[in-house]
Amino acid sequence: MKFALMSILLMNLVSYSQVFPVKNYPKGYFSWPVDAKIALAANFGELRPNHYHMGLDCKSDQMENRSVLAAADGYIAKVKIEPLGFGRCIYINHPNGLTTLYAHLNDFYPALEQYVTDQQYQLKSWKVFLDLPAGLFTVKKGQFIAISGNTGGSQGPHVHFEIRDTKTDKVLNPLLFGFPLADNIAPDILRLAVYDRTVSTHEQNPRLYPLKKVNGVYTTSPSLLIVNTDKVSFAITAFDRYSGSTNKNGIYQAVLSENGRQLTGFQLDSINYDETRYLNAHIDYKLHSSGGPYVQHLGRLPGYPNGIYHGLSRDGVIDIGDGLVHNINIAVKDANGNTSLLQLDVQKSESKQIKTPAEINPDDQQREFRPGFINVFENKQVRFYLPENALYDSIRFTFKEIIPAQGNPIYQLHNGDIPIHSLFTINIKNPTASFPNKMVMRRFWGDKEGYSKAEHVTMGYDKDWYKANFREFGNFQLLEDTTPPTITPIGIREGMNIGKLNRLAFVIKDNTKELEKFSAYLDGKWIRFSNDKGSAFIYRLDEHCPPGAHELKISIEDCVGNRSERTYHFTR
Repeated sequence: MKFALMSILLMNLVSYSQVFPVKNYPKGYFSWPVDAKIALAANFGELRPNHYHMGLDCKSDQMENRSVLAAADGYIAKVKIEPLGFGRCIYINHPNGLTTLYAHLNDFYPALEQYVTDQQYQLKSWKVFLDLPAGLFTVKKGQFIAISGNTGGSQGPHVHFEIRDTKTDKVLNPLLFGFPLADNIAPDILRLAVYDRTVSTHEQNPRLYPLKKVNGVYTTSPSLLIVNTDKVSFAITAFDRYSGSTNKNGIYQAVLSENGRQLTGFQLDSINYDETRYLNAHIDYKLHSSGGPYVQHLGRLPGYPNGIYHGLSRDGVIDIGDGLVHNINIAVKDANGNTSLLQLDVQKSESKQIKTPAEINPDDQQREFRPGFINVFENKQVRFYLPENALYDSIRFTFKEIIPAQGNPIYQLHNGDIPIHSLFTINIKNPTASFPNKMVMRRFWGDKEGYSKAEHVTMGYDKDWYKANFREFGNFQLLEDTTPPTITPIGIREGMNIGKLNRLAFVIKDNTKELEKFSAYLDGKWIRFSNDKGSAFIYRLDEHCPPGAHELKISIEDCVGNRSERTYHFTR
């Protein structure tokens, strides 16, 4: 049995080249970027909300302020500072045409830190994305460039590390570059999902099968699946681990074969940030958003370009209408070559296929929306259109108007469990607004809520309409926003002596959470407040606030122009 299993795995490994292009990444060119034990919190291609994880999360011994080191010779090409996302981040260009990125940093090394500070004061902006001259900050492999932190969208101390193609900005899988990370553990396959592909994947719940491992091969129970449809496709839940770690990391690739013939597979070796939202077509978004597990489709949906999928039949749909038993092999592999195999048989049921349409509320308005087409909806209160690339699979779109006890009507556009790829403009009519230039559009679904400024259309027959852009279905409501943001000081009061403080901090809140502009001036000069994670605005006392009496003016504006301003006097 062991010999048979090894033969199957060997055949799959040899034939992978038929499905995926050959890689030729330089091994040993880059060194580990953190002065800490070599360990991962996350790998490239892990499944995240609305995106793939685009690099390695390198552990920093569970602490901040570890040395971050240049992975190879080159020069610092860019520096980014933002409240979420990468936080504080460095890009290094290398002579071999690749770029490395280091994110969630605390301070940069002194010369770079001073340069960035000067640029922030010149631009009067803490948030910056700077292009640096090529010869200004050259670095050598292993050189100290920053200290690690937990800035931006990070949820714990680590360094996010990426390798990109400098010319295309395509992000490459760093685990293909030969880092010394021991891994002799094959991926785990947890479950199989089976879809009826005579209907949209968005309009069904897949049949989920737990798996068992027998003599080193995963299988379903029963091993022969009888399904009541002519066409099926499959998805899996799987994760990877490396030696000495219990972290559940993402898998590298999976290949689907039918009766010994490879049909399709996906491989997470290179992804552009413009493509990363296609994760929502790679997984069953509806299943996961409604509380179910992640499952990864073994074939692309109709509205997904080829992307990560390769092979003869990239949609992964198998015709079993002949009533015969079809043997299915799914080979799952990590970036180090460790492979697991799932085997099963599938056959169409002999009973007559009966399809019953989903229950439709007679109060709902319904029409079919299809991927690859411009899909339009309009009535007397709401109108919008979805561009061709908005949908991954077909839906029967539903609309409902809800009249609350108080406030403007709520319009339910289908439901928030269907993924939308691109931004689209929603128009809502309201001829009775008291403050046409103070309108916001609220979108909510489940426990999620967001706001966007609603632009007033003032010309022609459209003059009573308001429009805003969103990227999700759900419930929408027009609201008038005349409430200015609030400014709350932390540990500072008017007229105090701040000699014992090392920072000034303020919490800024708005009823729509959509802040537009923040500025702070000390004695009439712009002063740099940081805003990491958007939680508070903080100024760390430095040479820009010398001993003596001072006046600090704080101003904040929300997305519709509501403005607050506060003035504080203090002595240092």
